[in-house]
Amino acid sequence: MVTHVHACHILVKTEQEANDILKEINKGANFEKMAQLKSTCPSAKRGGDLGWFGRGQMVREFEKAAFELEKGQTTIKPVRTQFGWHLIKVVDKR
Repeated sequence: MVTHVHACHILVKTEQEANDILKEINKGANFEKMAQLKSTCPSAKRGGDLGWFGRGQMVREFEKAAFELEKGQTTIKPVRTQFGWHLIKVVDKR
């Protein structure tokens, strides 16, 4: 059973902005570079890297999406939380 996820994310204010960034990523834009350029989270300077986290450490919607993704996978649609709209990429799982 997976107990921890290592993920990166991009946080923006609107669903439209998140969808526009996702389109660029799907066309080949580098996720980490897009995080540095577009994310409003302090993790942007690290390419959106949140490091490792376990269950119960992130808000419910974010955690659910992150734990459902496979290693190397990015969300296919933005995830809404109280902080805004997230694009999530799973770096590794353990």
